[in-house]
Amino acid sequence: MAWVYLILAGLFEVVGVTMINQLHQNRDWRSFLLLVLGFGTSFALLAVAMKELPMGTAYAVWTGIGAAGSALVGMAIYGEARDGWRLFFLALILIAVIGLKVVSG
Repeated sequence: MAWVYLILAGLFEVVGVTMINQLHQNRDWRSFLLLVLGFGTSFALLAVAMKELPMGTAYAVWTGIGAAGSALVGMAIYGEARDGWRLFFLALILIAVIGLKVVSG
């Protein structure tokens, strides 16, 4: 169950990062509230996951999901570059996350 919490933590990290960008574009209370809730939920779920998973593995997976997910949201919603090299390196991040899951059990 710790891995489910960790994956959810990474996804909520993406929500928080996305809301940072949204807040820069549109300073409203909804964006700020979602930013706080996204990061708050992310940290809480990370803390729960770290009760069973090693700190280094949990943090690496959490940041990997957050970084790759945020880059993908940037491409899909905000029109950021989608060049081949960028997609290749995002795939490497996701492969590393999967690899950590496989070797961590």
